[in-house]
Amino acid sequence: MKPELLSPAGSPEALRAAVQNGADAVYLGWGDFNARRSAKNFSDEEFADALRYCHLRGVRVFLTLNTLLTDRELPRAVEIAAEACRLGVDAVLVQDWGLFDLLRQSLPDLPLHASTQMSVFTSGGACQMAADGCERVVIARECSAEDTKEICGNCPAEVEVFVHGALCMCYSGQCAMSALIGGRSGNRGRCAQPCRMPYGVNESAGKKYPLSLKDSCLANELQAMEDMGVACLKLEGRMKRPEYVAVITRIYARLLKEGRGPASAEEAELAQAFSRSGFTDWYWQGKHGPEMFGTRPENAPEPKALFDEARAAYEKGDLRTVPVRFDCEIQAGAPCVLTVSDGDGHTVTVTGAVPEAARNRAITAPEIEERLKKTGGTAFRCENADVRVDEGLALAASAVNALRRDGLSALEEARTAPPERRELPVPELPEIDCSADMPQLTVSVVNAAQLTGGLLDLHPARAYVPLELMADFPALPIGDTEWCAVLPRIWRDRDEPRLRAMLERVGKMGVRAVALGNIGHLSLVPEGWTAYGDFGLNVFNGRSLDYLRKKGLSSACLSFELRFAQMRDLPKILPAEAIVYGRLPLMVTENCLIQNSVGCRCDRPNFLNDRTGASFPLLPVFGHRTEVENSKPLWLADRADYKRLGLAYARLRFTTETPEECVGVYRGYLEGRGPDGEFTRGLYERGVE
Repeated sequence: MKPELLSPAGSPEALRAAVQNGADAVYLGWGDFNARRSAKNFSDEEFADALRYCHLRGVRVFLTLNTLLTDRELPRAVEIAAEACRLGVDAVLVQDWGLFDLLRQSLPDLPLHASTQMSVFTSGGACQMAADGCERVVIARECSAEDTKEICGNCPAEVEVFVHGALCMCYSGQCAMSALIGGRSGNRGRCAQPCRMPYGVNESAGKKYPLSLKDSCLANELQAMEDMGVACLKLEGRMKRPEYVAVITRIYARLLKEGRGPASAEEAELAQAFSRSGFTDWYWQGKHGPEMFGTRPENAPEPKALFDEARAAYEKGDLRTVPVRFDCEIQAGAPCVLTVSDGDGHTVTVTGAVPEAARNRAITAPEIEERLKKTGGTAFRCENADVRVDEGLALAASAVNALRRDGLSALEEARTAPPERRELPVPELPEIDCSADMPQLTVSVVNAAQLTGGLLDLHPARAYVPLELMADFPALPIGDTEWCAVLPRIWRDRDEPRLRAMLERVGKMGVRAVALGNIGHLSLVPEGWTAYGDFGLNVFNGRSLDYLRKKGLSSACLSFELRFAQMRDLPKILPAEAIVYGRLPLMVTENCLIQNSVGCRCDRPNFLNDRTGASFPLLPVFGHRTEVENSKPLWLADRADYKRLGLAYARLRFTTETPEECVGVYRGYLEGRGPDGEFTRGLYERGVE
C-alpha cells in the first residue's frame, strides 16, 4: 500500500496549494496550541472551510494541538479538539500527556497521533503509544532506515516519517534553548530558532554554524519506506510560502505515483524552492558529521519563475477533481431520476422535472449525457454517464442542468458530512494530594568523582546516576540515600540488550529505582523496581501527573519551563520534583558537536560560545551524543519560594561542578545562602511564551 503524503498548511492558500498538487492529507494549526504559532494558521471560519474543501476532494485534515499546556489551558484545548471532532477533523496531533489522556477519555472515537514532540524513536515508545490508543506515531527525524524498519515491524500503530524539510538540531520535544535564552519556548510553539545563529566550539563565535543542519531530503528513499511499512510521509513547512508547498507536494506526489526517485530537474526544483547549502539524508543513512550542516543566505534569491508557475497552477483550482459516475433515467409521466456515485463509496439519488411529450424533436440519451458531463467550476469530473430515455419526450436544458447541480450538491454533502463520534464528559481528577510541606533534597551527577568529597555524608534523599556510569561502580556506598539509575534520554532499539544487562548489574548491587525520561523507558523497567519520571517527560500539568501515575510511576520531575505559581497550583496527583540548582539542559543532539568541530576530545571540558560571549558547556552523553548545558547555573537556595510549592523533592543537578563545589552547593541549600558568581533564576519567575 502506498504511503499517505502529508503536506503542511500554514495558511488557507498553502492548504489549497497542497491539495491541488496531490497531497493525501494536510496538517494545520487552529487556535493557540500548536507548535507553529507564528504561522498564519486558521480562523474559525477558515478551519471549517478547510475541512469542507479537503474532504470534498478526498483529502484528510489533521489538527496540530502539539504543545505543552498548563492546567488552566487544558479545558480550552479540549474544547478546541471537541469542536474539531464535531466538524469532522480526521485526527489530532498531541504532545502533552495530560491532553492526550483527556482526549482519549472524553473523545474516544477521535483518532490521535503522537507528535514528534513526544520524542518517540524506539519500538518500545511507539508500542506504548499504540497501546494507549494512538492511531499513528510520528517518529523522531533522527531515526535511521534501520531504526524505522525496526519500529514499523514491531509497532501495531501507523508510523509517520518526516521526509523533506527543516531539521532541528535538538531532538524534538527536548529543546529548551529558545526558552531559557529568550523566553520563547519551542515546546509551546514559539521557537526563536537560536540554532540558526553562529557559534564557536572551544573558540569565539565567528561565521561558523555548528547547530544549523541542512534540510532533509529523502526523495530517493520513498520505495524503501513503502517496503518497510511506513504509513505516512510528512513534508515540513508550515512557516513556508504556499508556492513552496505546491512545488514540493507536486514532486513528491509524482514520485510516489510513479514509484521512482527524483530526476535531476526535480532535484533542482526542490533545491530552488528552499534549501540550506543543499540537502542531507545522513540521519536516514545512519551517519553523522559536519557535512550535514548548512545555512541559507539572507539574500537568497526567490525562484520567481518556478513559484509563479506553481501559483498559477494551483490558483486555477482544477488540478484536483473527483471522478463521478452518472446514472440517469427519464421516463414518461415520472420525475427524472439521477444517481451520482464516486469511487469512495458515496452514492446519492435526486429527482427533477417531469418530462413532457415532444412536440417537435424528442430528446436523446447522448444529448443528456453531454449535458451531465458539463461539471466545470465544480470539484467533480464526469468519468461515465449512463442515460436511459423513453421515446418521444422533451426536457428543457435548464431542467437537466438543475438535475446535475442537485446531484453534485447532494454528493458534496455526503462527502463532507462529519462522522458520528461519541463525546463523553471530561473525567474529574482523582482526589489524591501528594503535596509536601517541605521538599527533600535530591542530587544528580554526571561523573563518579562528584559523589566523593562528602556529598553523600549530607544525606540526600535520592542520588540520580546515569545507568552506564553506575554499572561501572564496583559497589555502591552504604548509607540512607536511595540510588536511582538514570536511563539515557536518547537510545535505540539496538541498545536495549546492553541497557537491560546494565540494569541487571546495578540490580545486583541493590539498586531498585530507575528514572525515566522517555515514554519508551517503560518497557525497560525491571519487575518490582520503582520508576520515577525525569525532566525529559515534560510534565506541565496535573493531568500529566495522573497519566504517569496510571503508568505506574511513583513521582515525576516537573518541567523547568513552568513558573513558581504554575508549579504551586498544579494538582500533585503524584509526588512532584523540580530542579532547583544546576545548569539546565538546553539541547540533546544526535550529532556530537565536539567531534564535528574539534575532533574526539570528549574527555576534556568543551564549550559552545555564542556571539554575546556566553559559554555553554558541552557534555558527552550516551551513544556519543551531546547535551548542551546552560551558561549559568540555576540558583534558588536564597529563595524560599521553591519550598512552598508543595514539592516532594528538590533536585540539585550537578554537571560541571567539582566534588568540593557539589558539597558547597548542597550546604548552601541547607543554609539558604545567596549565590557565588554568575547565576540565573531560570524560568521560574519570568515563564515562557
